[in-house]
Amino acid sequence: MGQNVNMAKQNIFTCNECGASHSKWSGQCDACNAWNSIQEDKPLSTGPAKKTLGGMRGKTIPLTDLASKEPPPPRTMSGVEELDRVLGGGLVKASALLVGGDPGIGKSTLLLQAAARFARNGLKVIYISGEESAGQIQMRAERLGLTQSPVHLASATNLRDILTTLEVEKPDLAIIDSIQTMWADNVDSAPGSVSQVRSSAHELTSFAKTNGMSVIMVGHVTKDGSIAGPRVVEHMVDTVLYFEGERGHQFRILRSVKNRFGPADEIGVFEMTGKGLAEVKNPSALFLSDRGKPAPGSVVFAGIEGTRPVLTEIQALVAPSPHSQPKRSVVGLDSGRLGMILAVLESRCGVPFTGLDVYLNVAGGMKINDPAADLAVAAALVSAREDAALPHDVVLFGEISLSGALRPVIQTENRLKEAQKLGFTSAITPQQTKKVAVAGLSLRYAQDLATFVAETFGDRGPEK
Repeated sequence: MGQNVNMAKQNIFTCNECGASHSKWSGQCDACNAWNSIQEDKPLSTGPAKKTLGGMRGKTIPLTDLASKEPPPPRTMSGVEELDRVLGGGLVKASALLVGGDPGIGKSTLLLQAAARFARNGLKVIYISGEESAGQIQMRAERLGLTQSPVHLASATNLRDILTTLEVEKPDLAIIDSIQTMWADNVDSAPGSVSQVRSSAHELTSFAKTNGMSVIMVGHVTKDGSIAGPRVVEHMVDTVLYFEGERGHQFRILRSVKNRFGPADEIGVFEMTGKGLAEVKNPSALFLSDRGKPAPGSVVFAGIEGTRPVLTEIQALVAPSPHSQPKRSVVGLDSGRLGMILAVLESRCGVPFTGLDVYLNVAGGMKINDPAADLAVAAALVSAREDAALPHDVVLFGEISLSGALRPVIQTENRLKEAQKLGFTSAITPQQTKKVAVAGLSLRYAQDLATFVAETFGDRGPEK
């Protein structure tokens, strides 16, 4: 009997990152190797008459069926088309959003511009910064020409004071910049710690849902590009957006990786100017604006980002390596994908890259996750190796399998129409692609990767 009592009182510790359970606390989780992520799970009630949930009686939960139709959630358009596109058609009332990005990429600028546009459209907006003073925000607003927008500013980090202010002011939208600077006085840890970030995000999200207010939280990112703090924060909110881009480029990509009210993987494209972020209505034309004469290693890929077709330039450089282990450097594409394509070119097509340094870059700071880029990457690599340029007016897309076969991809017609709109006259696609006729665009179908390499670059195999 005493043993059962001791088992009932046994504490359970859970990892905030992966959810693994532990019998005791430790500094590092054995399951995901995260540090300082294990917290004690306290019981819901500790009174003598409420030791188990089975002994309590709660409210009856209302049930419905799959045939019931709920009206779509009300939305407010900001007027910034690229932002509204990523949000799925505007800001949803009583929703929680998390925006992450590298330091200095323009998160605060984007959200200040968005706050001004929402305020002009009739929403009551409060912008609370834990990193800058109100004077600094006003200076940025003056530089962006937003001083006449009815946005309320505050500089604070105490979460209790912030929630009290929001309860009194009753705004339609609150922007918190950033969640890592918030401090909850009921949590015994420093601001920015796992416990503080999780508690602050939970309180803000619950407050937003309860009071019918939308909240946008800014999150810092780690070295690998993910939002710093416990992964559970991304599960709490309705929408997770990443603001991407290279500091050396003027382009910025706002990407949706989670959206309960719209499509995920949707992107919005902005250009950083002296007066803030400007929308890019036709990103394909902007990404290809600096293309010159046909050059070896330069290929245009017709991709799909979310629901929109985007044409980007893929650049490759192949050079003899002075080292025993050649370099494989890639920017804007998964390095594992590059290694796979190189292996297929060597094994299935007889095009060796042994002793050669390989550099691959996606122009404009874009990051491509579409497997349809395989054929364009392979074409750029062989073009650079053979020092043979492809025609200036051709686009490529198609997925490569490990056998060297080319597999068809989705939204072929949208890709081809975007290419035709920008003046391209020919496209190379897998043979199994659904036959689509686009006026002014000739299609060439490739049976497999080996056939494509032989027909495009000639039989320049290992003997070269």
